[in-house]
Amino acid sequence: MRKIPLDIVALSHSVSQSHNYAVVLGEQDGSRRLPIVIGAFEAQAIAVAMERMTPNRPLTHDLFKNALDTFGVDLKEVIINDLLDGIFYAKLVCLRKGEIIEIDSRTSDALAMAVRFNCPVYTYEFILETAGVILDDSQEEVPSEKIIGCIRPT
Repeated sequence: MRKIPLDIVALSHSVSQSHNYAVVLGEQDGSRRLPIVIGAFEAQAIAVAMERMTPNRPLTHDLFKNALDTFGVDLKEVIINDLLDGIFYAKLVCLRKGEIIEIDSRTSDALAMAVRFNCPVYTYEFILETAGVILDDSQEEVPSEKIIGCIRPT
């Protein structure tokens, strides 16, 4: 399957789900957007890294990055690889001593790690066809009914 590169284009309060946020991913070479509902802590983790803030003590995602760095593991890419029952699935594609290692991840955590490692984020066509939206020139925001959650049930 062809991987479609995405960028984080927006992070805001979710209109459709109170106490949650929406991260909007934009297709790099296209007009489609992939809006995903995430939790407040994950939104904070993404925002802190995007704004290049340095907290007094490492946040959980910073700790995980430090551990990967210490053990010689490089995060090469994040792939949002599935969408089942309204839940996005993602994986971290890592490289260690020439070996590719794939780690299952919540999409929100994967995005927080991608920002820290400055690595690319990808998805597949079937996900953009299912959950993506195309904004016309008059729209500035993704309609709230188009935003799907990514928080996995426990």
